[in-house]
Amino acid sequence: MHVTSERRIDDGVVEREFTLGEIPGLLWTPASASASVPVPLILLGHPTLGLHRMYPRLVARARHAAADGFAAATIELPGCGDRPRWPAIEQARADLRRAMEAGEPVSDEIVDALVLPLVAKAVPEWQAALDALLSLPEIGGPVGYSGGVISIGIRLAVVEPRIVAAGFFAGSLVPRAMFEEARQVTIPLHVLLQWDDEGNDRQAALDLFDAFGSEEKSLHANMGGHTGVPQFAGDAAAQFFTRHLRLK
Repeated sequence: MHVTSERRIDDGVVEREFTLGEIPGLLWTPASASASVPVPLILLGHPTLGLHRMYPRLVARARHAAADGFAAATIELPGCGDRPRWPAIEQARADLRRAMEAGEPVSDEIVDALVLPLVAKAVPEWQAALDALLSLPEIGGPVGYSGGVISIGIRLAVVEPRIVAAGFFAGSLVPRAMFEEARQVTIPLHVLLQWDDEGNDRQAALDLFDAFGSEEKSLHANMGGHTGVPQFAGDAAAQFFTRHLRLK
C-alpha cells in the first residue's frame, strides 16, 4: 500500500490517496484515530462510475463515518475510472443500456455477464485492501461494509470473516446464483430500498432480502426514486454501524 497524497479536511479528518498495485484507493481517518486508540473501519462500496465521479458522495459518507469515530476507505473497481479498460464488461454494459432503452426485460445472460466477472475480480481486491488497511496502527477493526454493488457486498459478507455488519442499497441486477450466496449471509444487515426506484425491480429486491440468511436483517423502504434517498435514511444506516461496530 503506497500513500500518494495526504491532506486534512473538515474537523481534522485525514484523507489519504493510496495505490495497492494498480488499484487506486482513498482512506479517511478521524482526528481521534491513533496507534494507542485504533478505530473501527467502514469499507465504502460504490457503483461502477469511477472514484472521481463518486468522490463528492464518498467524502460525505466518510465525514459522517469519521464523526461517529470510524475510519472509512474505498478502492476503484475493476475496469472503472483510471484502471485499464475491461472490454467484456463494457460490452455487457452496452447490452444492458440497449435493453433498458428499448424497454425490454434485462436477460439473465446480460446480468450474469455484467456482474459475475466483476464480483470474482473485485472481492479479492477488497480483501487485499482490507489486509493493507488493517495493518495500519490507527485502524483496529471491527469492519463494516456499506453500499456499492450489492452482489459484491453479498460475496464479501460470505467469504470475509472480518466484516461483521453490512449496509446494502437494494438493487435488482443480481444474478440468480447470488441468491444462493445470500442464503449463506449471517452477519447483521441493514438494507435500504427506494420504493419507486426507476431502475429497480422492487419484487426482485424484496425476494433478495427474503433470501438473506441473517437472523438480524432490517429493510428500510422509503418512497421516491433512486436519487431521492432522504437524509434520515443515512442517519439510520449510521446508527446501525454505531451499534454493531462499537459493541465488538
